[in-house]
Amino acid sequence: MKILHTYSEQAKSAEAAIRSLELRGSVNTARVDATVRTILAEVRQGGDEGVREYAVRFDGLGVEQPLRVTAEEMQAAWDATGDELRAAMRLAQANIHAFAEKQLPRAFSFRPVAGMEVGQIVRPLGSVGCYVPGGRYPLPSTLLMTVTPAQVAGVPRIVVCSPKPARETMAAAWLVSQESAGSFEMYRIGGAQAVAAMAFGTETVAAVDKIVGPGNLYVTAAKIAVSHECGIDMPAGPTEIVVTSEHGDPVGIAADLVAQAEHDPEALAVLITSRRELAEQVASEVARQAKGNALAEQSLAAQGFCFVTETVADAQELTNRLAPEHLTVDSGADVRWVQNAGSVFIGHHTPQSMGDYISGPNHVLPTGRNGRVRGGLSVMDFVKVITVQQYTREALREVGPHTIALAEAEGLVGHAESVRVRMR
Repeated sequence: MKILHTYSEQAKSAEAAIRSLELRGSVNTARVDATVRTILAEVRQGGDEGVREYAVRFDGLGVEQPLRVTAEEMQAAWDATGDELRAAMRLAQANIHAFAEKQLPRAFSFRPVAGMEVGQIVRPLGSVGCYVPGGRYPLPSTLLMTVTPAQVAGVPRIVVCSPKPARETMAAAWLVSQESAGSFEMYRIGGAQAVAAMAFGTETVAAVDKIVGPGNLYVTAAKIAVSHECGIDMPAGPTEIVVTSEHGDPVGIAADLVAQAEHDPEALAVLITSRRELAEQVASEVARQAKGNALAEQSLAAQGFCFVTETVADAQELTNRLAPEHLTVDSGADVRWVQNAGSVFIGHHTPQSMGDYISGPNHVLPTGRNGRVRGGLSVMDFVKVITVQQYTREALREVGPHTIALAEAEGLVGHAESVRVRMR
C-alpha cells in the first residue's frame, strides 16, 4: 500500500490520488462501454442465440447445455451440501429476512382536514432479476442477499442469473426457492449477456422489471446502459473498503483490507488516519497478510492507499468525500460524522466479512461514490410506494380555492377549472 500525506510536501501527490479515486466509477466503466454495448445489441437482436454465443465463450456453457438450471439440479446441489454450510445458509437467510421485514415500508393514511384523506399503499414489483457473480468465486451469499428481500417484498417472479453456478450457489437457490410463493427461475449465464437477457428478454428468459446485484465492470456498465429500459438498483461494481481509524488494531485493520482486496483486481482498499505510525504499521501488516494472495496483492498494488491527514477532522472529511462502499470506524460515536457510505462497521470486533455473510444488512452496496446518494440494496428496492388521495365535496370546497389560486398563478387554467367544476 502507498502511504501519502495529505499535507506538507506530499499534498499535491495525495490530492491527485484522491481525485483519481473520486472519478473511479465513471472512468472504470468507460473502459468497457464499447464492448458492453456490442454485447447488448447482439443479445437484443439475436435473443437466445446471442446469449448462448457469449455464454459459451465467457461463461463455460456447454454447446448443448440448457440455459436454465432445473429444480432437480438445485435440489441435488442442496442434498450434496454439508450440514455446516446448510446451517450457515439458513442462519444468513433468517437474518436477512428479519432485517428486510424491519425495513419494509408500511401503508398509512391520515386526514389533514375533515373530508380530505391522503396516504400510501405499498406494492411489490412484478418481476426482478438478481445477478449473482460466479466467475472467480462461488457466491451463494449474494444469492441470499438479493433474493431474500425480494421475497419479503412479495415479488411474484424472481430470476437469478449466475455464470458457471457452483454447487454452493445452486444449493442456496434451492433453499430460497422453497420460500418463493411465486415463480423462481435460475439461469447459468453471466456478464453483460445476462443483463441483456433480463432487460430485453429472449425466447427463454422473459424480461424483468428491475435488475439488482453486484458484478464486475462489464456487469456494472451493462446495468447502467439498460437502465433507461428497466430499473436497476445501483452501480455495484468492484469492492471498496475504507477504514478510518485513530486507535485501531493494525492486524485487524489489515485483515479487513486484504479480505476486501481479494474480491477483484479492481478492488479499492484505503486507510485514512491522522497517525503516521498507524499507517506504517497497517501498510506493513497488509504486505505480510496479503503475501501469496495473488488477487489481493494485485489490487493493493494498484488501488491500495494509506492517507495520513493533518487532523482527525481532515480524516473525517476525506472519508465522506470518498463515499466508500464499506466503511469501518473506531466507535459508535464516529457514526455521527459519517454522511456518505454504503454500510458502516463499528469497532475492532466487527469485521466487514460478518456483513458480507451473516449479519442481515445487505452486502450489495453502492460503489463509485454512489454512497453520496443512497445506501445498500434493501427491501425498498423491490416495492413501489403508491400515494392515494380522496376528497369529499365539502373538503374540496374548503381546500380547492387554494389549488385554483396556484394553478392560475402558473397559467394552467385547465387545472383550475378541473377543480372549480367539482366544487359546484
